[in-house]
Amino acid sequence: MNIKIVDYKPDYAKRFYDLNIEWLKSFFYVEPFDEEVLSQPETYIIKKGGYVFFALKDETVVGTVALMPTEEFGVLELTKMAVSLETRGQKIGQKLLQFCIEFAKSQQLKALLLYSSTKLENAIYLYRKYGFKELELESDSPYKRSDIKMLLEL
Repeated sequence: MNIKIVDYKPDYAKRFYDLNIEWLKSFFYVEPFDEEVLSQPETYIIKKGGYVFFALKDETVVGTVALMPTEEFGVLELTKMAVSLETRGQKIGQKLLQFCIEFAKSQQLKALLLYSSTKLENAIYLYRKYGFKELELESDSPYKRSDIKMLLEL
């Protein structure tokens, strides 16, 4: 299976929205803020200094992930990772994660931060496998559905 990771293109914006909404509905629920951010990735992610990447399988978008700036210089938040229902279980999420780690290193970032849910056992296992360490979750966490915060120092 040939998976290629590419940068954001406006043509892919609808797939960014669709994949993330599908994922949210599968595991959680869609909050109004999700709708806002996912429908405008250029405004909420890219123009703020972030990045959006896509996994292509035979030129079809099958996965996506974003890196968003945090308040701490040199630390980006790994977020909005989703893989299409039909291609889950094919290690596409792992390829997106590896890509983000290599990208962050190439940009000489200090760390990647993420918020997740322990309900997502496979994802948490993968993050730990790649060296993410659990941090204390702040009481005013930005995501209602998150119950774990992790950091990978680069």
